[in-house]
Amino acid sequence: MQVFLVGGAVRDKLLNRPVTERDWVVVGATQEQLLAKGYTQVGKDFPVFLHPKTQEEYALARTERKTGGGYTGFSCHATPDVTLEEDLLRRDLTINAMAQTAGGEIIDPYHGQADLQKRLLRHVSAAFSEDPLRIFRVARFAARYAYLGFTVADDTMALMQSMASSDDIRQLSAERVWQETRRALMERSPEVYLSVLHKSGALRAWMPELDAVDISKQAADCLLRAAASEQPLTVRWSALCWTLSLPALEALQRRLKVPNLEADSARLAVKTLPSLTDTIVHSEGLLGILNICDAWRRPERLERLTLLLGVVYPEQGPLFQKLLTDSLSVANEVDVKAIIAAGFTGPDIKLQLNQQRLMRIQQTITKHGVSSI
Repeated sequence: MQVFLVGGAVRDKLLNRPVTERDWVVVGATQEQLLAKGYTQVGKDFPVFLHPKTQEEYALARTERKTGGGYTGFSCHATPDVTLEEDLLRRDLTINAMAQTAGGEIIDPYHGQADLQKRLLRHVSAAFSEDPLRIFRVARFAARYAYLGFTVADDTMALMQSMASSDDIRQLSAERVWQETRRALMERSPEVYLSVLHKSGALRAWMPELDAVDISKQAADCLLRAAASEQPLTVRWSALCWTLSLPALEALQRRLKVPNLEADSARLAVKTLPSLTDTIVHSEGLLGILNICDAWRRPERLERLTLLLGVVYPEQGPLFQKLLTDSLSVANEVDVKAIIAAGFTGPDIKLQLNQQRLMRIQQTITKHGVSSI
């Protein structure tokens, strides 16, 4: 039985990047041998085990064969006679198909080190095309390593374009596509993810609402600013989507099964930001934004929106943030009990509440010296 460090840990060590997790391949062993040593098997489809002490993943060397559509349409063959080279051959990119021995020797049958030096993301073999999720994965790696000058190899891009034009890409699960998208948006160059997906055709297949050139350019600029200021995922996803129409946004978020928090943030952005420069200079407009956010009961929704303002409106954002937060503060000072005590009843209570809030918000606008944007 031989154990090798594989994949991302080897790649990042050679790039002098921090290694955050380590994966291992075990050659010449059986499932029973690992279980006897105290390893715990995880998952039913693949022979992956957790080390009894480190909890790191150890996988039996395996080969895979395409048997059906979708991400799970593979059969797995893991026996002691499967070699390390055969296991590495099934991987996506050459830079991810390297291994390291316990003594530190790099095993590189598919020239991953050469592609690291050339700054190329290149597929290992034609088997790459059997899993269309790899298009999104390559785009994510392109976003991660763009600062080092990495690009997608021409032959790999051509293969990705062919894959994106087939029906297989639409058989991917929304959860898998969102997972890659979520991770890519948190990289330092998330706009590269969109660019690679656009060039490959995968953006048109899964996110056609974002495939228009004008939307892509505006989204790229906003994403750059969001990444530079290390904004959370809610802000980055909203920065990507805020120029869409509400029906287009809802269609996109349903297709990707976007989680509630990110979906809600993008929805608020689409409802408020496109007309913000017109509405924010008026007390009625500011009160309307507070009502859309339901800032009275859920102030955290307004907080998510204000974070986005500096990304979408880099010059005016700080002023917009101040106007909204100050408006909420003074509007919250209006005492409903005092209105009732003054004799107002029924619908007149709400009317008087709005009037007093508008008056205080107008005072805030005047205090900041805002008459037009």
